[in-house]
Amino acid sequence: MSLDSPTSGPGGLDRSTDALGDAFYPLFRLLFDEDGDFVSDIGRKLEQARMPATVELYLSHALAIGVLVGGALWFLGSLLGYALFAFGVVSPATLSVGLPASDPGTAAFLESLKMPFAVLVSGVVFGSLGFGAGFGTLVAIPYSKASTRKREINMLLPDAVSFMYALSVGGLNQLEILEAMGRAEDTYGEVAREFQSIVQETEYFGTDYRTAIREQAIVSPSSELSQFLTDMLSIVNSGGNMERFLDDKKDKHMRTAKQEQEMTLETLELFGEMYMTLSLFPLLLIIILVIMSMLGQAQQSLLYGTVYGLIPLTGVGFLVLVSTVKQDETGDGYLDPSGASDRLRQENKEGLFHMGLIESFVGEHTLFDRVRSREGTYKTKQLLERPHLFFRDNPLYTLFLTVPAALALLGTAVVGGSAPLSWEAMLERPIWGTFVWWYVPVYTVGIPLAFFHGWNNRTRQAVVGKLSENLRKLSSANDTGQTLLESVKTVSDTSSGNLADEFEVLHAKVNYGMSLRSALVEFNNKYHIPRLARTVKLITKAQEASSQITDVLTTAAQASENQDDIERERKSRTMMQVAIILMTYVTLLAVMAILKTQFLDVMAELTSQTSSSGGSEAVQGGPDFGGGVDTALLSLLFLHAVTLQATLSGLISGYIRNADIVSGVKFVVVLQTLALAVWMVVG
Repeated sequence: MSLDSPTSGPGGLDRSTDALGDAFYPLFRLLFDEDGDFVSDIGRKLEQARMPATVELYLSHALAIGVLVGGALWFLGSLLGYALFAFGVVSPATLSVGLPASDPGTAAFLESLKMPFAVLVSGVVFGSLGFGAGFGTLVAIPYSKASTRKREINMLLPDAVSFMYALSVGGLNQLEILEAMGRAEDTYGEVAREFQSIVQETEYFGTDYRTAIREQAIVSPSSELSQFLTDMLSIVNSGGNMERFLDDKKDKHMRTAKQEQEMTLETLELFGEMYMTLSLFPLLLIIILVIMSMLGQAQQSLLYGTVYGLIPLTGVGFLVLVSTVKQDETGDGYLDPSGASDRLRQENKEGLFHMGLIESFVGEHTLFDRVRSREGTYKTKQLLERPHLFFRDNPLYTLFLTVPAALALLGTAVVGGSAPLSWEAMLERPIWGTFVWWYVPVYTVGIPLAFFHGWNNRTRQAVVGKLSENLRKLSSANDTGQTLLESVKTVSDTSSGNLADEFEVLHAKVNYGMSLRSALVEFNNKYHIPRLARTVKLITKAQEASSQITDVLTTAAQASENQDDIERERKSRTMMQVAIILMTYVTLLAVMAILKTQFLDVMAELTSQTSSSGGSEAVQGGPDFGGGVDTALLSLLFLHAVTLQATLSGLISGYIRNADIVSGVKFVVVLQTLALAVWMVVG
């Protein structure tokens, strides 16, 4: 379905309200060829990004933003150029255009033009940068969104094909498979939205589904999905066996997923080697700056910039670089309980401030308001009795307690006079000052967060740890003639672990009157793991047609086993990357400690001896070697350097390991403890 609308502007605004786009439309027609490659490329990216805007109005809007930003920066640049001359920072005499002027009148004229010319150049340069930034940013947005959609589609396509294969095994025809795929947006995200476009073309525009598939194959941002739709179209046109086709494609895309994972891991290995070099660069720069200080050419601003600027920028830049390659888990893992009971829909929203089912009846009668109040009291009592379970399920909520606690500890230290309040006081007590201002807040916030986040991950992963094995058991039990519910009971009786316990609870819920689909959705949303959600979605859709879904369960088991293989490979390979990062940090810490003990301390001792002897041993006329070294300052900067490096190395390790920044908090705590312990010995 075409997403362009003649009345829509960028961001979905009505064209009549997009005054900027309308005003700059003549400029668009003047600068761009409406049939040119650039305009057609932007139009295609807008459609691939699913942005409801015509390309003409979008580019007109981008031109407007570019002109406005460029005009503002042109004014600031001109003002800056004039201020440089007005305040004497730059004089006309310092500028030379290299033109010979033998005549004094000509020389005076050229001299008078220097300031206007410099102001004009400054304005043009700043204005050009502003226009490029404003226009370029808006032009880049469709490319970025299309690339994001392509990445998610490629990640979810193997599971989506398995889902379609399971539907074909369940007896659904081609149109029903397309419709079911389009409704699975809660699980398959952007893949489902691509199929939604096909279904909407057929339902609302009267297009036959063959033409709709062909058009969607052309506009899809993913070449993998485009090829899949093209191959599907050939099967539809030839009347081939759709089930066999989807079975073959399922196996193909599972192999492709493994190959892409292999390429990603190889890239991460390259990044690990890059990080080893990048993280040592600030250390080498610090050593060079220290040597320059010894030679009497101290530049403390460069030292400050290296420690407090270069080290954080290097770490953050590498983290951004890794995020462009590392594949995050798509989706939040929740299944939409549409078509389920009202109780399940309300329970899906239940949280700290949502009371669940009773919210549907509040306001109708006073009794329901009292029930809601009692429910809130009961939940509060449960929270106070077992806060550890609440924080296990919601680790980030620990920040509501730990951040105020950290601020209170800092406030107490400041009021009590134990926290250094000036740079000179920090130099006198570097370890204590750094501990109070940095380590205490990090420990207060990081330790509880790391503990409950790790506990939460172990609890959730314990469910999927035996998922493949239990799916195989479900398939075998179902193949003997048992219904799906009876198969669930059989697996719960013959297996162990968290998943077997959940199967037993699920069986009991169905026996007490809940539908099997609602029980499965409720079980999934309790853990909200994207991988589990895709499996449950497949099973719930298949069991609507029949309880004998052996082939579907087998397909789910194969998809789960493929995911297990990918996960094992990822863990083993990323473990090596984490080890490289951690060992690089330990090496850096050791070098900094040696530099502190074998260089700074020795220099401080020599300086004190020279001062006590009145400098009689100094070479007459020689350079004051080491006289410009401020050992107290360098010791403090070394401590802050290893502390910042510990924080960044920990966060990077956690992200590489699990594609989750929060999982790096435990590494931060460990590495910073190591840095503090070493500096307490050497400092």
